[in-house]
Amino acid sequence: MRMVSAAALTLIALCAGSAGAEDLKAFRLTIDGVTVDIDPGESADVTLPGGKKSKVTLERNDFATFSGGSFSFVHPSNISVTKTNLGEDITQYLMASALGTIVVVQEYGKMNPVSLNQLMLQEMTKESVQAGAALTQEPTTRKLADGRELTGIRAQVKTRTDTANFEIVGFGRADQGLLFITRVASEDAATEKPLIDKFWQSLKVKLQGD
Repeated sequence: MRMVSAAALTLIALCAGSAGAEDLKAFRLTIDGVTVDIDPGESADVTLPGGKKSKVTLERNDFATFSGGSFSFVHPSNISVTKTNLGEDITQYLMASALGTIVVVQEYGKMNPVSLNQLMLQEMTKESVQAGAALTQEPTTRKLADGRELTGIRAQVKTRTDTANFEIVGFGRADQGLLFITRVASEDAATEKPLIDKFWQSLKVKLQGD
């Protein structure tokens, strides 16, 4: 985005679900008190206080950083991360691609969830297994950039027509922790590899007491 003199720029995200005009834009750009609605990739002409005319352009970065209470990771900026309160001091963060690849982070505030790896795998695969899918699994370890090691399970669920790959790993203390879950279809693995790789390469964990 090109700077306009010494003007202060503020981006205010609008509620996408609001009813209104058909040309409702995703963002509102404010420059020295002058406001213009704009979408990523668009340019707009703005008349600043004092009469100076300038052109501004809003462009989306390829990647963005998402931060939870005790973790952060980098993701494609065109994929959003949703947050859900599951109760019992558990918060879930979900990122899902158009192809159905998912990344889930569950943040636990009252317990260490590392022992829940097997239970989580069963919950996520039980319908497929009940329908006749074959489930195979093995222990796995993920080492983060800072040297932390996450332990858990790598699994594959295979039906006659589809194969899904799961990874469930966790890290925790006595009364807090995190579970990380990824799911990607084998047929999409090559396409979705950059998304999954970026998640693991950029993942940072910081629990209380660190």
